[in-house]
Amino acid sequence: MAGPIERIADVKGLPAALRGGVVAIGNFDGVHRGHQSVLEPALEIAARENVPALVLTFEPHPRQVFRPDVPLFRLTPAPMKARLLGALGFDAVVEQAFDRAFSGLSPQDFVKTVLVDGLGISHVVTGFDFHFGKNRSGTPAVLAGAGRDNGFGVTVVDAYSDEGGAVISSSRIRGLLAGGEVAEAAGLLGYRFTVEAEVTGGQKLGRTLGFPTANMALSPDAELRHGIYAVRFRRADGSLRNGVASFGRRPTVTEDGAPLLETFLFDFDGDLYGETCSVSLFGFLRGEVKFDGLDPLIAQMKRDEAEARALLGDVKPHGPLDLALAFEGLAG
Repeated sequence: MAGPIERIADVKGLPAALRGGVVAIGNFDGVHRGHQSVLEPALEIAARENVPALVLTFEPHPRQVFRPDVPLFRLTPAPMKARLLGALGFDAVVEQAFDRAFSGLSPQDFVKTVLVDGLGISHVVTGFDFHFGKNRSGTPAVLAGAGRDNGFGVTVVDAYSDEGGAVISSSRIRGLLAGGEVAEAAGLLGYRFTVEAEVTGGQKLGRTLGFPTANMALSPDAELRHGIYAVRFRRADGSLRNGVASFGRRPTVTEDGAPLLETFLFDFDGDLYGETCSVSLFGFLRGEVKFDGLDPLIAQMKRDEAEARALLGDVKPHGPLDLALAFEGLAG
C-alpha cells in the first residue's frame, strides 16, 4: 500500500515539489469504480511523465453550499477520501475551499488562478460531466481549449458503467446503502463501504448482556439502513478484528435513541474509548427489530454472531482499496 497522502487546504499552499504534476479533478465522493476510471489515467500519465500525481477536490461538497437545507449522505468525508486516494497511489490531494465566491469565478479565472498559477499543471484528467466556473459554464470542451492556450494536456474520460450497463454513480451507491444492500454497494465501490468515528462511552448494556460493544456516533446525514451487519473493525493502530454491528435506535432498550453504531468484536477484550476507528460493512444480516424483552434479544444476538462469523470466514478482497481498509493486517 502507498504511504500517507499529503492533504493541502488550498492551491496557494501547494509545495514547489508538487507543481507541474498531473491533476485529476472532481468531487470523487466514494472514490468508486466510476471515479477510479478517471483517477487511474491520471496515475498512469504521471508515472509515464515522472511528475507528481495529484487530486483536486472541493470542501465542503458543492451541493452542501448550494443546497444547505438538503442533507447529503457523504460516502467519504475528507479524511476517508484522502486515505483512499493515497492507497491508489496519489502524492497529494488539494481540498480546495469551496464557497459561493469561489463558484463565481469565470472558467478563464478558474483555469488561471487554480490550474496554471496555483498548481502549475502539466496535464488534467476529468470526467465527461465535469463543469467548472460561474454557472457551470466551463465544459470539457472549454477545458480542452484552455489546455491548448496554456500548454497543458487534457484527458476527458467517458462515463463508466457496471457489468449490466448501468452508470456507476455516488447517488446510486447511496441508495443501495439506504436499502441495506452493502454487498451490491461494494461491487460498485470496489471496496467494502467503511465509516470512521471516535469510540465513545455508552450505557454498557452490551457488556451486561455478554456482548460488549464499541459505540460510534455517525454523521446525522448517514442514511444507512438500520439493522445488523457483519463487519471488520480497524483500530487506530491498524489492527483488524471481525465483528457484528448494530446500527439504529435500539428499540428494545430505549424509546427514542439517537442512531448509534455498536460493534461487538469477536474474541477481543480491551479498552477502545477515545480511539478513532473504522468499520467496514461486509454483509447485511437483518433489519432492526423490537424484541419482547432481553432474553429473546440475547438469543437473536447469538444467532447474529454465528451468521457473521460464517460470512466473514469466506470473503476475499475486491482490490487495493479493500486491502487498504478491510483486509491488510487482519488479526486472527
